[in-house]
Amino acid sequence: MKRIVLILMMAVLSLSAATETELQRAYAKEFAFLKAQKEMLEKRLSQVKKEDAARIATAKKEIASLQNDVLVKTQTSDRLGEQLFRSQQNAENINDDTALLESVALQGQSSLAPYGIKLAINKEDYPATLQQLFASTLTLGRELSSVRVTEGSFYLKDGSEQKGKLVKVGNIATYGVAEGASGVLVPAGGDKLKLWDAPESAATAAALAQGQTPASLEIFVYENVSKEIEDKTEKSVMDVIESGGMIGWVIIVLGLFALLLVVLRAFFLSGAGSRTLPVAKETLNELKSKGVEATLEFLKMKKGAAARVMKATVRNLDRDREHVEDIVAEAIMHESERLDRYGSAIMVVAAVAPLLGLLGTVTGMIATFDIITEFGTGDPKLLSGGISIALVTTELGLIVAIPLLLLGNMLNGWAERIKDGMEQSALHLINEYNKLK
Repeated sequence: MKRIVLILMMAVLSLSAATETELQRAYAKEFAFLKAQKEMLEKRLSQVKKEDAARIATAKKEIASLQNDVLVKTQTSDRLGEQLFRSQQNAENINDDTALLESVALQGQSSLAPYGIKLAINKEDYPATLQQLFASTLTLGRELSSVRVTEGSFYLKDGSEQKGKLVKVGNIATYGVAEGASGVLVPAGGDKLKLWDAPESAATAAALAQGQTPASLEIFVYENVSKEIEDKTEKSVMDVIESGGMIGWVIIVLGLFALLLVVLRAFFLSGAGSRTLPVAKETLNELKSKGVEATLEFLKMKKGAAARVMKATVRNLDRDREHVEDIVAEAIMHESERLDRYGSAIMVVAAVAPLLGLLGTVTGMIATFDIITEFGTGDPKLLSGGISIALVTTELGLIVAIPLLLLGNMLNGWAERIKDGMEQSALHLINEYNKLK
């Protein structure tokens, strides 16, 4: 048994030695194969790198070339963009110029139409149209800058139409010459003319109709013949006041009221001033001849400020002088209320009248601006209402204030002189009475 086991072990060892030798051979063979593969792969990798480097270099060249192409095309695009922009601007300028030329042509057409000149507008040839416009305008200008005599008709002052010669001075004035009626003409509305109320212009019309040059030219210049010129009318005082509106009437009423006060005060001062010296003389005579009691009885029959002051003086003659002078001053002060009557009212009206005029000015200007806002400034007649109120009320206020101011101060001075006269008469009476004692 042991022999068998030993034989088996020896057999196994023999087999193992044989197997190890074969594996080594296989490994060596595999190593050689792998080494060959490695060398081949390294060669392949080197070749691929060279090929890639060549491709990259070629691609870089192509990219550079493409960049140059892009740059050139970008510059070309910018240049074309600028050319397009300039072309658009030129097109817009041409359109604007065309619109301007068309506008000038239309304006010229409408301006020449009233003179019977028809301008044909050729939209395909504006230079020719403008040449025709300039030529027609120059011809019309030469015609309008001369004096022309034509046959026509115009209205007389009684409204009848009269045929005759029309002497036209440009397009700003016209004279009419007919049998029995000649003179300067003014627009009557509807492109008609009428004879103006200016008899002195008949000689001018006749001279111009005969081709003569008058020494003086009586002329009426108008803007156009379509707007009627109203006949001249003389404004009355009532018309002037009426043009001032409600404020104008208020100023006039106040002025009349103040004038009435001036008349009343002047009448009152006239009576008081005229009686001062006679009453003083009569009182002194009575005092010297009949005494104090008889003089008082005499003064009781007299009326007026001077008589009352003399009565207060005579009644207190026996008192001491200072006391009598105080009584005289008190009596005169008492009479001042009557002598100064209406004076304050007159001066108040003199001060208020210009202020009312100023109020009218502001009101008129506001009305004028309202009209301008609503209707514009095309028609001066619409503006005349507000301007009349503004100016007429100022005028009326000054007309009322200036005379009242002068008269009021004159009446105040007159009243002061009457007071001084009464005081002097009373003091003279006191002095004369003291001499009689």
